[in-house]
Amino acid sequence: MHDKTALDLAAGIAAGDFSAREVTTAFLDRIAATDGELNAFLLVDTAGALAAADSVDADRAEGRPLGPLAGVPVAIKDVLATEGLATTCGSRILEGWVPPYDATVTRNLREAGAVIIGKTNMDEFAMGSSTENSAFGPTRNPWDTGLIPGGSSGGSAVAVAARQAPLSLGSDTGGSIRQPAAMCGVVGVKPTYGGVSRYGLVAMASSLDQVGPFATTVADAALLHSVIAGHDPHDSTSLDAPVPPVLQAAQNADIRGMRIGVVKQLAGEGFQAEVRAHFDRSLELLAGAGAEIVEVDCPHFEHALAAYYLIMPSECSSNLAKFDAMRYGLRVGDDGNNSVEQVMGLTREAGFGPEVKRRIMLGTYALSSGYYDAFYGQAQKVRTLIARDFAEAFAEADVLATPTAPTTAFPIGEKVDDPLSMYLQDIATIPANLAGVPGMSLPVGLDEKGLPVGLQFMAPALADDRLYTAGAALEALTGWEARP
Repeated sequence: MHDKTALDLAAGIAAGDFSAREVTTAFLDRIAATDGELNAFLLVDTAGALAAADSVDADRAEGRPLGPLAGVPVAIKDVLATEGLATTCGSRILEGWVPPYDATVTRNLREAGAVIIGKTNMDEFAMGSSTENSAFGPTRNPWDTGLIPGGSSGGSAVAVAARQAPLSLGSDTGGSIRQPAAMCGVVGVKPTYGGVSRYGLVAMASSLDQVGPFATTVADAALLHSVIAGHDPHDSTSLDAPVPPVLQAAQNADIRGMRIGVVKQLAGEGFQAEVRAHFDRSLELLAGAGAEIVEVDCPHFEHALAAYYLIMPSECSSNLAKFDAMRYGLRVGDDGNNSVEQVMGLTREAGFGPEVKRRIMLGTYALSSGYYDAFYGQAQKVRTLIARDFAEAFAEADVLATPTAPTTAFPIGEKVDDPLSMYLQDIATIPANLAGVPGMSLPVGLDEKGLPVGLQFMAPALADDRLYTAGAALEALTGWEARP
């Protein structure tokens, strides 16, 4: 079962080649055998998963129509609300909180017949690039368990890479799907901002966050993308537009005449030599298949990291103010001797980890009187210039290509005391979030240590299908089949 794609599993269940219970049991057994070492899951819902699988089998036996993901196990990042299942965001401040409702994407999965197998580990409140910031311990890379898996959606990336689930959901605010996908050798996609509902996604930075798929193949990612996407009136930023034909695009690998733009600012210094070598080789393969490779200039991308680390923490500061011990979650110091303000302070001191506190303080400072225009206001102006860079680049190219991350996976603990070095991991992925355009990472090779290297494609807003055309073509050209 673990070697089959999600599309094959769905087709096999629909045809009666095997049951949904057999599939679910196989993946539950895989989690039980491997997760003690990997720590990809914060919660495994064995009973719920088997019940959902049995429901699919009953529907098939009765001849009722099956959804596109009927019987296929899916793991969900623990930042998405799941009715009846704890949602912690990797934080002590929400430990044990059980949402009374489903996120829209969770509901979409259930309606498509998917089997929700569990909730995955993550950097606390999605703040990190290594999944070392979880209050419940780090997740380990299945290629080498001494290494980080990337973040903040490291648990979701590892679950797919280690074949604990054929599909998973993550969230991407500055690269939190694409960077761990690169580190773990899987496909990860950040859809167009507003293309997938954020209702029920615990917000980190509301103008940047986007839910997206992890999968072992481009076509499987397209299948999951097609299920979770679409307009949602519960999300005021949801786009009322047709879902791009991503699944059809993934099954059309013809890139003859496609213009692929290489971003000059993200293809040179600062990237590991083997990362650049695999990137260059991939471009040669694409050119050999009929694509036209052009260089594009995006001068303001050099300021993206600085702008992001003002805008994102400012929004974090605002969004995390709700965790005040008054309504739900952790409460510390409520012994009758402390004021409400003291209880709030004690709870946040105990409940938030150091990276969350760092970003809240950065954001509060950037928004404070006398500094708002100088910091947050200027960062928003840079964001506009980055969006213009994209517009000009897409006038010359159909998709843009960059390495996904500057390096392959590094040892756990290596950068934990060097925030700037950690933040630089997202240098190639952040621009897409600032402009709201879609991006995909897919594996294109291994470095000399046998660790995966990722390549990123970016496309114009609501042209997500172009990612899948380019990604499917490159996947076929590289013949990627490596696994941990």
